[in-house]
Amino acid sequence: MIVIPAVDIKDGVAVRLMQGKADRESLRAGSPVDAAKRWAAYGPARLHVVDLDGAFGGKPANARLVKEIIAQIDVPVEVGGGIRTADDARAYLDAGAARVVLGTRAAQDPAFLASLAREYPGRVNLGLDCSGGFVAVKGWVEASTLTPQRLLEGLGGAPLGEVIYTDISKDGMLSGPAVESTKQILADSPYPVIASGGVSSHDDLMRLRELDCFGAIVGRAIYDGKVDLERAIREVESRS
Repeated sequence: MIVIPAVDIKDGVAVRLMQGKADRESLRAGSPVDAAKRWAAYGPARLHVVDLDGAFGGKPANARLVKEIIAQIDVPVEVGGGIRTADDARAYLDAGAARVVLGTRAAQDPAFLASLAREYPGRVNLGLDCSGGFVAVKGWVEASTLTPQRLLEGLGGAPLGEVIYTDISKDGMLSGPAVESTKQILADSPYPVIASGGVSSHDDLMRLRELDCFGAIVGRAIYDGKVDLERAIREVESRS
């Protein structure tokens, strides 16, 4: 399982939110580029970057900073937040992003996601952000009536990269990952699953590895020092 550090950008600053709520910042970590360089220095397989203003506003708002991160680190970057059009996705991919992550547009129009995935096989990820068993959209502020199972079934075997599953109630709370719902997503998904939200310790990462997740995103826990990223990469990604 790969360990993926996260850099979330709001108002031009690296932040961590609690349960994805714009008014509940758990920390502000200064320059997003500096944060990205800090975590990239440990040699992770990937960095997860989210334009939170884009997610809330419906279009990229921190694209300049995101592209600067892509240009300045050697680690592959996956980008999410406000990507609602093919042009938005292409702009990041053309700038060197390894993956783009679509959530809202994917839930609203699965055929669009499938089409984009066919244009960029393996480089488009589904952001499966769920609250109370339903997919959330528009920066997690609106719940849909769509279940994650229905969304996955509607993708028609499109050549996605991975599914990034987030239980919103866990995100930024340091309360442990949503193990049971993650198990269900793993059972339902034809794609590799990256777990996101709630990781608070090395043991949490090992539990997700035991579930056979492809990856786990770690945010607040590495900023707070509850997870040693160097150790996590070394031990969690070990095949032994």
